Amino acid sequence: MPGKPHTVSDVMTHTVAAVGRDAPFKDVVTMMEERKVSALPVLEGGGRVIGVVSEADLLPKEELRDSDPDRFPQRQRLDDLAKAGAVTAEELMSTPAVTAHPNATLAQAARIMAQRKVKLLPVVNAEGMLEGVVSRSDLLKVFLRDDEELAEEVRHEVIDRLFPLSADHMRVEVAEGVVSLTGWVDDNGLARVAEQLARAVEGVVDVRCCLMPMSARNASR
Repeated sequence: MPGKPHTVSDVMTHTVAAVGRDAPFKDVVTMMEERKVSALPVLEGGGRVIGVVSEADLLPKEELRDSDPDRFPQRQRLDDLAKAGAVTAEELMSTPAVTAHPNATLAQAARIMAQRKVKLLPVVNAEGMLEGVVSRSDLLKVFLRDDEELAEEVRHEVIDRLFPLSADHMRVEVAEGVVSLTGWVDDNGLARVAEQLARAVEGVVDVRCCLMPMSARNASR
């Protein structure tokens, strides 16, 4: 019904800042600052992704600078303690890297980010070679679609297909990403389907469905 879902390849950043496994700590910090990114893929020969260094991987060096390593709570944070002493990207990185494929849908990528608690996903091909990166802000780009574009997709992909004989009795309006469906339908069950499908259109913020059964209209006459 609604058009083909956007994929990661539609929104990802193709020009990627990355580092090699031997990159020094300060070079990693410098690149993050210069490129205004919160994480960097770590690559080895030919561009294969072997890990990711994030701001969270860098912070233990500062957080634990003045801490006593013998204190009990820190014994439970051995990974952080190791990263506090790290001097290269290989020692800092989280591995294996949490990645996405170019043909993954935006919903799939968002689910991975939420479940794995990461802000950026390297995008890799079937051989694990880096093709780009996708961030949380990239996944939100679909909400930049203008209202008329959304309205046209809902009309064409939902209303015209579900109600080919009665589409003229319905109106589709969109304001600030919120879709309003109004009019009369022969099948009230299809009205609920229309609402669900309109909600599935990428970039739609919400749906207000006021499609009423034709029987109610006839009874009121």
